[in-house]
Amino acid sequence: QVQLVESGGGLVQVGGSLRLSCAASGRTFNTYVMGWFRQAPGKEREFVAGISWSGGSTNYADSVKGRFTISRDNAKNTVYLQMNSLKPEDTAVYYCAAGRPFSKVVNTTPGAYDYWGQGTQVTVSS
Repeated sequence: QVQLVESGGGLVQVGGSLRLSCAASGRTFNTYVMGWFRQAPGKEREFVAGISWSGGSTNYADSVKGRFTISRDNAKNTVYLQMNSLKPEDTAVYYCAAGRPFSKVVNTTPGAYDYWGQGTQVTVSS
């Protein structure tokens, strides 16, 4: 069982930056693929970024490549999402998720993730 708590969301102007954090409970955090998803009003939840359990492999949605960076600190049971050059279309609730232990694939579909945080709101104003 893994419990996830996101933080770091807020209101930022276009072109600004935010860093989201996701703190995980449990001693097996370092075995899970971790992902960030987002959901805007009236839209489906979409994949943003993912990182393998070792941190050696990452995956990004095309819409955020070159602007967002996912990382993890297994010693702190935390995964991060650094978001730069933010755009109004990045406005959404951002969710942290934990996938299957020791998965060799950083999946992009929500169904591949078993544990979810409560979400943190990111609003980019123009």
